Amino acid sequence: MTTCSRPRLLASLIASAFILFAGMKPAEAQPAPPPGSAVATPDNAILLTIFLKHDEGRPLSALTAQLEKQGFYKAFPPKGVEVVSWYVVMGIGQVVTLRLPASRLREVNRVLEDTAWGVYHTEFFPTYDYKAIGIAQHEKAK
Repeated sequence: MTTCSRPRLLASLIASAFILFAGMKPAEAQPAPPPGSAVATPDNAILLTIFLKHDEGRPLSALTAQLEKQGFYKAFPPKGVEVVSWYVVMGIGQVVTLRLPASRLREVNRVLEDTAWGVYHTEFFPTYDYKAIGIAQHEKAK
């Protein structure tokens, strides 16, 4: 499995944002809702897969104590953000997939910066739901 470097991921995110907003007229722009108030709908939802890579240089008990001290489980995931999956992957750490409105991406990032850093090395992979399209293509190809 290959991973994206941070500069390449950032470039992909910026390119996606330009594509997303290229057709939007200035009059259509809406002010961002207050943090925590937007809900995921079919037209605004993204999936965000987060790799929380354990710091293998410290024992699990120390990592757990630091997460508790930093308030990780109280703050993550933010209220109203759907957890699609949350797995422990041996040798990596935890892999969490969230469904959220794109407007709440910054909020999720800040929660992780404030409560997970120092315990986990984080990687983020924004995606979209392709299941229905993929299955339709499969059925069409039969």
